[in-house]
Amino acid sequence: MSKIAIMGAMPEEIEPLLERVENINRVEYANNSYYEATYKGKELVIAYSKIGKVFSSLTASTLLEKFECSTLLFSGVAGAINPELNIGDLIIAEKLCQHDLDISIFGHAYGFVPEGAVFVHSDEKLRDIAKEVASKNGLKVVEGTIATGDQFVASNERKEFIETNFQADALEMEGASVAVVCDALDVPFFVLRAISDTANDDAGVDFDEFMIDSAKISANFILDMVESIE
Repeated sequence: MSKIAIMGAMPEEIEPLLERVENINRVEYANNSYYEATYKGKELVIAYSKIGKVFSSLTASTLLEKFECSTLLFSGVAGAINPELNIGDLIIAEKLCQHDLDISIFGHAYGFVPEGAVFVHSDEKLRDIAKEVASKNGLKVVEGTIATGDQFVASNERKEFIETNFQADALEMEGASVAVVCDALDVPFFVLRAISDTANDDAGVDFDEFMIDSAKISANFILDMVESIE
């Protein structure tokens, strides 16, 4: 049976998952914990990576290579750029980019490196499953662009830079690096984020207040998706 990887960045993002799954077996590897489990007959491996692109790349690679997962779902929280997104809303990444990757001095676009691409697209079938789950549960989801960088954005100036250069709807610190790993290894992936703040000057206060509730919203949605993945 194929295994589904579920990732978050922080403990708070996977704890709601671990509360609902069964037959948990904890495996220590590469200075991290991986939780093999089952949910409604599906085999899962759940892990939080720690924050940032390097740790999330390591964890995604481990889930796919060591644990041989054939699909990867990412669940977590994000800051909103799109003014239509409010705290608690859900966004599906249609594509992802790295907003802090910058070799523009050599004439390249922001987010681009030679032999790479500015945007990596997520799996269309998984996005379709997510839309079906949203429709079934009466939830609103926005499908758009998520920008990733190794910084917690709490600045209107930086937020405007990312919106202008990438037309991003939301931003976070792991999704695009996970996307690069999955794309390179030809593994279908999906990134879901619940909005915890609006990436402005109040973002730190909003994040602390709303992060746990937003993480639960995202985690519950991901488990509903697991049921529909063949």
